[in-house]
Amino acid sequence: MTENFNYDADIAAAFVSACEGELQALKPGNVHIHAAGHGMTVDDFRASARAAAPFIASRDLGLGERIHLAVNASLTAAKQNTNLGILLLCAPLALASETAAKGEPLKMSLRHVLARLDANDAAQVFAAIAAANPGGLGNRDRGDVRAPPSMALLEAMELAAGYDRIARAYISNFDDVFDFGLPYLESLANKLTGSPLTVSALFLKFLSAFPDSHVMRKFGSSAAEQVRVEAASVEADFWNAGPGNGHAILEAFDTRLKHKGLNPGTSADFTVATLFAQRLTKMKRIT
Repeated sequence: MTENFNYDADIAAAFVSACEGELQALKPGNVHIHAAGHGMTVDDFRASARAAAPFIASRDLGLGERIHLAVNASLTAAKQNTNLGILLLCAPLALASETAAKGEPLKMSLRHVLARLDANDAAQVFAAIAAANPGGLGNRDRGDVRAPPSMALLEAMELAAGYDRIARAYISNFDDVFDFGLPYLESLANKLTGSPLTVSALFLKFLSAFPDSHVMRKFGSSAAEQVRVEAASVEADFWNAGPGNGHAILEAFDTRLKHKGLNPGTSADFTVATLFAQRLTKMKRIT
């Protein structure tokens, strides 16, 4: 289906690379090369990333269409929802990279992308979310994704921003990525050697800073806050032990979370989005 599809191969490759970089890191409670979890494997995530990449990087599709088609391709490849949050965050970044004026920062281009979202984008994104049916989706009086949207996409995201960190990203111009994740990732360059440890540290920083939306939807705000507090303690232990000795600490936390069925997937989604934004930014500097 994608052999003659008109997409930016470099952006698609950057997306797959960001997804793979996240899978290589031990991210407690999530799927990674060290352990499967929640009925999902690394192969599921790899298959869905490859399937989604051409649609995420399409030159012919608007934002909503990219997300909808990428979700459908991922569901076909993995037979379950593995990457809805990743696609919701990475599609706008890809489109911003494609449409940025010469010398324009990625974040500024992203602002233009988000400002142009229309009713069709809302309809496509609603359909994508309904198809993926993420855990804890629930029903809403306004902005329910199972009904035709009666508002523009940014208005719907604003309604959800109080309980969904990914929705909040759309109305904050992705400040969690650009003003939190990327600066922290850059600060790790002189502290850690080896990409997987760097990504583990980035994931811990997200998890310890914000209650995870996925945990909150499925288990409530109290459980999400408890995970955040424990993540902050684990993060401190990780650094006190020295990164070379931190694997066992992360592994034990991973086991505890999975034993309770807790999957802090939103923190993992933001980890992928930050890695993707870093790669796109470096591409722009080169080109």
